[in-house]
Amino acid sequence: MSLPFRLSRAASAALAAAALGGCATLFDSTEQTVLVQTVLDHQQVSGIGCVLSNDKGRWFVTSPGRVTVHKSTQPLVVDCRREDVWAFDQIEARQNASKWGNIIFTLGAGQYVDKQTGAGFDLPSTLTVILQRGEGAAARGAPPQQPSPTSIY
Repeated sequence: MSLPFRLSRAASAALAAAALGGCATLFDSTEQTVLVQTVLDHQQVSGIGCVLSNDKGRWFVTSPGRVTVHKSTQPLVVDCRREDVWAFDQIEARQNASKWGNIIFTLGAGQYVDKQTGAGFDLPSTLTVILQRGEGAAARGAPPQQPSPTSIY
């Protein structure tokens, strides 16, 4: 094998590695572990059941607790409840540092791939959810349930 051929092969491999270096899908996980905490009246409350969901799935955790979720460009919906306390929140994922690598090295192609897989987006590592007192659905503005019809004879 001649020296110029080896150099061109090495240069091609280096160029390919640099081009793919910006794509988070190849180098970052599509999952993230987050800590969920619940707070009521400025004090942490434990034992609250929470459901976290986005377009990639649904996960359950009891606060305080850690749960691994699939990353997404869509907001993570957090719904926590126990007896007379509840919380409902949407957490936006933010683009991580892979954005600049995608722009520079892949001319935006990696950005498209990362949006599809969610790998280029991160949630905060700790989700602090503020609880409220009261009937969960009614307090959130859901229409009240109609009483069942009764018959008087």
